[in-house]
Amino acid sequence: MITMLPSFDLQRVFIEPWTTGFPITIWIVVMGILVGTACGWVGNYLLLRGMVLIGDAISHSILPGLVIAFVVFNSTHTIAMFAGALAAGVTTITLIEFIHKRSRIKVDAAICIVFTTLFAFGVVITQMLNTGGAVHIDAECILYGEIAFVALEPPVHLAGMALGPASVLRMAVISLVSLLVVMIFYKELLITSFDAALSKSMGIRANVWHYGLMLALSLIVVSAFEAVGAIMVVAMLIVPPMFAAQLSRRLPIRFLLTFLHSCASALLGYHLSVWLDCSVAGAMVVMGSLLYVIAWGMTSGSRIIKRWAPHQQEIVPQS
Repeated sequence: MITMLPSFDLQRVFIEPWTTGFPITIWIVVMGILVGTACGWVGNYLLLRGMVLIGDAISHSILPGLVIAFVVFNSTHTIAMFAGALAAGVTTITLIEFIHKRSRIKVDAAICIVFTTLFAFGVVITQMLNTGGAVHIDAECILYGEIAFVALEPPVHLAGMALGPASVLRMAVISLVSLLVVMIFYKELLITSFDAALSKSMGIRANVWHYGLMLALSLIVVSAFEAVGAIMVVAMLIVPPMFAAQLSRRLPIRFLLTFLHSCASALLGYHLSVWLDCSVAGAMVVMGSLLYVIAWGMTSGSRIIKRWAPHQQEIVPQS
């Protein structure tokens, strides 16, 4: 009988990654934390707006942008790929809004139409390039990503000092900018997410903030795409906000819980991947989902206990 789970070695799973493998471990975990945090912060607003599927659409629609960027620039340089992916993300948002507002189709159906069409278009172009021998594009790598390769990137040097892998630094900048945007424009984003009519009466243009949020989402998804791929980035956008929403109704507390969830899922997920010898990004998402299930179980159990617990009647002494 084949044993699915390998034997658990505490030394190999928890000790060695932070001793002999520290230079690799630290960058993988940091990248996981940054991706989960940045995606989770914007995901909180998507959850409030009921637009979580838009992240799925953008992450899948990036594929044709990457391929077309290679055809146009004849290069796989990071800047060219980033520009192509960002253009694809913006195009996706524009097409979704156009179909939704110019037809009777609801927004969820418009999202499905756009992202499936663009993703299929990207698959066709990819197969054509692979068959023609122009370049080999690994579709599996595009879909699932490989965060473990982050630690193997050449470090960026500044004034003779190595700062770290370029993708990690880029994701750190995106995360910092996301935090600043959330802090500076907290009121506008909150009001437009809850009540568009109220924002209009206050002189806040909901459409402008909607497109601004979608642009920020595109930047974050494109930056995270390199590490976690098209499928995993969707989970990073929704699982941390769902975890935070399960534990708190206050949005500032949710942002803090999103960050803590990202840290825990990145750390636990990495050690899970070491134990099972599996995809690091996949293991991080599994642990993040497990943390959400635990939070859901705790809150649901607490509500059940409060609902069914016998009420103690106060005994009033007779005079």
